[in-house]
Amino acid sequence: MKATMDKLVNLCKGRGIIYPGSEIYGGMGNTWDYGPVGVEIKNNIKRAWWKRFVQESDNSYGVDAAILMNSRVWEASGHTTSFSDPKMDCKFCKTRHRADNLIEAHSKGKVNPDTMTNEEMEAYIREHHVTCPKCGKSDFTPIRTFNLMFETSRGVTEEGQNVVYLRPETAQGEFVNFLNVQRTTRTKVPFGIGQIGKAFRNEITPGNFIFRTIEFEQMEHQWFCKKGTDGEWYDYYKKAAWDFLVDLGFDPSHLRYKDHDKLAHYAKAACDIQYLFPIGWSELNGIHNRTDYDLSRHSEFSGKNMEYADPVTGEKYIPYVIEYSIGADRLMLAALTEAYDEELLDNGETRIVMHFSPAIAAYKAAVLPLQKNLGERARAIYRRLAKSFMCTYDEAGSIGKRYRRQDEIGTPYCVTVDFDTEKDGTVTVRDRDSMQQIRIDADKLEEYISDKIRF
Repeated sequence: MKATMDKLVNLCKGRGIIYPGSEIYGGMGNTWDYGPVGVEIKNNIKRAWWKRFVQESDNSYGVDAAILMNSRVWEASGHTTSFSDPKMDCKFCKTRHRADNLIEAHSKGKVNPDTMTNEEMEAYIREHHVTCPKCGKSDFTPIRTFNLMFETSRGVTEEGQNVVYLRPETAQGEFVNFLNVQRTTRTKVPFGIGQIGKAFRNEITPGNFIFRTIEFEQMEHQWFCKKGTDGEWYDYYKKAAWDFLVDLGFDPSHLRYKDHDKLAHYAKAACDIQYLFPIGWSELNGIHNRTDYDLSRHSEFSGKNMEYADPVTGEKYIPYVIEYSIGADRLMLAALTEAYDEELLDNGETRIVMHFSPAIAAYKAAVLPLQKNLGERARAIYRRLAKSFMCTYDEAGSIGKRYRRQDEIGTPYCVTVDFDTEKDGTVTVRDRDSMQQIRIDADKLEEYISDKIRF
C-alpha cells in the first residue's frame, strides 16, 4: 500500500524522522526539524549525491559558499528585480495562494501555467471556477507579485545599515567562485563545481510537508564547458540525474522527464525530472543549459574578466553552464514516499516497512539482545560495529516489537544476540525486506554488512 502525506507525517513524527518546527510554541509556518533518524537519512542522501557528482567525477570540485553575499550578486543574477511569485487572496477566508499552483491542482497537471501571463491565469481561474483549497469558494483578488527573497540588514548602527539577502539559491556561490576554483585547482574546462547548502525563500503559501518550505537545502552542480559542447553535456547530466535516482532505489515508472514549455530568457534548454509524489507528479530536480549568461552577468556587474584562457589553443571565452539542481529536502520526501510500504503478513498483521536503499538508511544495523541479561555481549558487538557505520541498540520489549520498530525506520539488518552466541560466537542477522534470517560469526558482521551498504 502506497504512502499518503498524512501517513508519512505521522510516521515521521512518531519515529523521530521529522518534527514540526518550534512545536512547543505552536509551530511556525511550514518549518520542520529533522530528528535523530531523519538527520541520518538526510545526511546519507547528501553523502550519496556528493560521492556521485563530486567525489567520483573526473573533474569536479566542491565549495561551501557564504549564505550572505554582496547585494550586487543578486542584482547581477536578476533576483532583485524578477524573483517573485503570482499570488492571489481568497476574498472569503483571506488565505493567500499561488495562482499557478491553483491552476495545476485544478487541472490535475494537464494545464501548464508556466506558459501563461498573469492575465491569462486570472481568466482561467474565473472561467473554470477554480476554488480555494481551504474554504471551497471561488472568489479571488487579482494577481499580485511578491518578492521571494528574505531581506535583512548589516551594520551596528541605523546609519550604517546596508541591505543584504538570505540567498534564495546556492548557485551564485558557485558562479562567483569560478575564477577562484579554476585558478587554485589549475583545472581545465570542462570542469564542475558542486555545493550543498541552505537557501531561503519567502514562500507565502508553502505546504505539503517538506515538499516546499521557506528554508531548505539544495544540492547543485554547475558544469562549465565550451560553447558547442553544451548540448552533449546537457544530455549527459539529464541521464546522470536519472541514473542517480534509480541507483538510490527509485522505480523508473515513478519518474518522468518534463521539458520546460517556457524557457527563462537566459536558458537554451531546461528539463525537470518529476516524481509521483502523494500530491501527484511534481518536480524533483532540474537540469538547465544556462548558456554563458551567469558568468557574463557577473563579469559585467563586478568588472572582473570571467573569461577562460585555453592553455593549449590560447582561445579566450566565457564558458557555458550546465546546471543540475536537486533539493535535499524534496529528495528526502521522495525517498520516504518510495520506501513506504504496508505488507499484509500471513498471520493477518500489517507490517509498515521503509524499504530504503541501505546506503541511505539511518542505521545500517540494529543490535538486539534476545534478553536483557545478554546485554553485555550485545553492547560489545554494537560498539564494534559503530566504529564503521551508524548502528542502534534496542533491548526494550519483545523481539518481535523491536523488529517492527526497526522496519518502520528502514534499518536493513537486525543483529540478534541470543544464547547460542555465548556458545559458538554466532548471531542471527535478519533482512528487513525478506525477513529471512541467517546465522553468521559475530566477528564477520562488519565485513558482511559493509559489503551490502555500499553505494
